[in-house]
Amino acid sequence: MAPEEDAGTQLLLQSFQRRFLAARALRSFPWQSLEAKLRDSSDPELLRDILQKTVKHPVCVKHPPSVKYVRCFLSELIKKHEAVHTEPLDELYEALAETLMAKESTQGHRSYLLPSGGSVTLSESTAIISHGTTGLVTWDAALYLAEWAIENPAAFTDRTVLELGSGAGLTGLAICKMCHPRAYIFSDCHSRVLKQLRGNVLLNGLSLEADITPNLDSPRVTVAQLDWDVTTVCQLSVFQPDVVIAADVLYCPEAIMSLVGVLRRLAACQGAPGGS
Repeated sequence: MAPEEDAGTQLLLQSFQRRFLAARALRSFPWQSLEAKLRDSSDPELLRDILQKTVKHPVCVKHPPSVKYVRCFLSELIKKHEAVHTEPLDELYEALAETLMAKESTQGHRSYLLPSGGSVTLSESTAIISHGTTGLVTWDAALYLAEWAIENPAAFTDRTVLELGSGAGLTGLAICKMCHPRAYIFSDCHSRVLKQLRGNVLLNGLSLEADITPNLDSPRVTVAQLDWDVTTVCQLSVFQPDVVIAADVLYCPEAIMSLVGVLRRLAACQGAPGGS
């Protein structure tokens, strides 16, 4: 294989891996590029490599996406394989058979690979709206803010960070792992979201402030219940954040006014945030 072809194949594999582990929409995958490569060669090795980097990846085996997602992905992969009229690849059909026998769950995992070689893994609801909230799934804005934070770690290094509306926790976990904050406060108002948040913090090897054996190499982490409409200046003053962040929280006009209110109260606290 020519060097440029090998580089193109590696980029294709990386694209499939990152999208699959993060359970991104199947339409976002580079299917056309895959079809072109499959038509250029009848060698099934590329499909085996995709299987190893997705369904059989160690992170996926330990923390799998939803059964439905894996099933749809494998079905699409088989369609692309069959379209080039090559011999059936047993590994693909065996993997699909496993998902057909697997039990459906209301929870699945998304794993985001970090530049450090590590990852952020989240347990999430398989439904966009669940238990009366949209906070049990990760939205694109959290991913974009996490990417920005990783590219700008100095904004968070050795600082106390308060995140408003943390949801599943992607942004905060990425910052905790990559930007070395002194302390990080995840916050939300929904009890189910807070329970899932605590679970995701522990899932990623971080200790909550109340733990008796905290990880001294990690930031001090807190998960706080914070209702923007009723929290007081006195309650907010406990956090003493240097930086306040939020992603995808302005989903209705009422939320805008609530956010403005809590930001005003934060500014009124002693030791008001030095950045936003």
